[in-house]
Amino acid sequence: MEKIILKNNEIEFEELEAKVKRKILSRGGSMMAVEVHFKKGGIGEKHSHDQHEQISYILAGKFEVEVGGEKKVLTRGDSFYAGENVEHGVKALKDSVILDIFTPQRDGFLA
Repeated sequence: MEKIILKNNEIEFEELEAKVKRKILSRGGSMMAVEVHFKKGGIGEKHSHDQHEQISYILAGKFEVEVGGEKKVLTRGDSFYAGENVEHGVKALKDSVILDIFTPQRDGFLA
């Protein structure tokens, strides 16, 4: 059973590359929340999910975001939705943090 209540400062980061690290926050049922920290210049390569939907919310910083071929600069409080098979990616224009919500859970993140 997944933990229902988590304290952010007790969750360890997983380093994905030199400028990108993440931590899995709450998860359960078919949902998962992931906090991703980017150093300036960090990139979330363009990709798509064939079985997942994603909502991303900018917690801090500034990103160049591309979703379905549309590019915009997003800052704190902005968000985007990437449905199944919609290509999306981000580039941090300064040190930044993004909250990703997935359904269903990204089992690959748990391995």
